[in-house]
Amino acid sequence: MDFRLMGLDAPLFHTLSHMVNAMEEESSSDNKSSNVPTKTYVRDAKAMAATPADVKEYPNSYVFIIDMPGLNSEDIKVQVEDDNVLVISGVRKREKEKEGVKFVRMERRVGKFMRKFVLPENANVDEISAVCKDGVLSVSVQKLPPPEPKKPRTVEVKIA
Repeated sequence: MDFRLMGLDAPLFHTLSHMVNAMEEESSSDNKSSNVPTKTYVRDAKAMAATPADVKEYPNSYVFIIDMPGLNSEDIKVQVEDDNVLVISGVRKREKEKEGVKFVRMERRVGKFMRKFVLPENANVDEISAVCKDGVLSVSVQKLPPPEPKKPRTVEVKIA
């Protein structure tokens, strides 16, 4: 699959194209190579490439913003993995076809979406909230307060 033919010439799409071609070559031969990414990896990479996000830093929090038009809260999952990786994922389902109605064109993306963000050390993973309003998901991660400066400690000097 050549993404340049679809007007997408970004380096990420070039990498995805390379990965898809490698997967096609692997499936066409019985020879398994350890350098070829798994189908799951390729699927997740495509889902991440197709899920753009904005990240804002405020004095007391980080906010992750992703467009989610037409999705319900049960279609969206927000998790923390490995104590510092924020994962936003879900599935956009195809609209059920009604009798007598046929699609003339289908351009809206359906299927799995996902984004992963490594959170900074000062992110409070116990204080995360997510709100989806007007098709825009906002995930807010509060910051931990800065550590108290250490006070000098006096050590008694003994005479030996």
